[in-house]
Amino acid sequence: MKTAFVTGATAGIGEATVRTLVQAGWRCVATGRRKERLDALVDELGTDKVHPAQFDVRDEAAMDAAIDALPDEFAQVDLLVNNAGLAQGLNPAQEADLADWQTMIDTNVTAMVKITRKLLPKLIERKGAIIAIGSVAGSYVYPGGNVYAGSKAFANHFTLALRADLHGTGVRVTSIEPGMVETEFTLVRTGSQEKSDELYRGSDPMTGQDIADTIRWIAELPPHLNVNRLELMPVSQDFAGFRVARAAD
Repeated sequence: MKTAFVTGATAGIGEATVRTLVQAGWRCVATGRRKERLDALVDELGTDKVHPAQFDVRDEAAMDAAIDALPDEFAQVDLLVNNAGLAQGLNPAQEADLADWQTMIDTNVTAMVKITRKLLPKLIERKGAIIAIGSVAGSYVYPGGNVYAGSKAFANHFTLALRADLHGTGVRVTSIEPGMVETEFTLVRTGSQEKSDELYRGSDPMTGQDIADTIRWIAELPPHLNVNRLELMPVSQDFAGFRVARAAD
């Protein structure tokens, strides 16, 4: 039985990924800040299938302690799913809160880099795989995206750079770059359920389950195949968005 290490497993894509992989016969280390949600996954899926690792990915000491405390049956990691991430704020850069920017950098960039480096020896030993959840925002920027878009551009390209560095190790590396996915993402970003509902209203967006199914498909491909990057959007969304600011008459 193979083992996956899934960050940000308490909601959305991460939670759906744990459930999907376990149903496909994997064990999962499920990480996140919210103990009650991790405990609910364990209760649902079983202590033999899910190991809860409660920590904030921005806390390196807690991250190290959680990795060191992995039970033997969960310690041999075959797949790292770099899913933990967030966006905060929609203000233009000149009005943005620096604290929001720092939180996004610490979560989407620094934490991802650290946990990847810490698990690389295990992944190389097991000839495993790394799947990172980037975003189309890393390729197609939008007003108010500023640091979030920059952090996801980093995630997209860091993952591709890993692919180059891990040449010859047998480790597969994939950057999944989704567009609109209806999860708690916008609720966290805006603090408003109303704004979240308005964003997704009538758009038939992708779901966390859609991305989880994609992760499972990639993870279970034959070991000689590598999907380098995969960009997904709902049919209702596209990447056309150029604007022109015109002088007043």
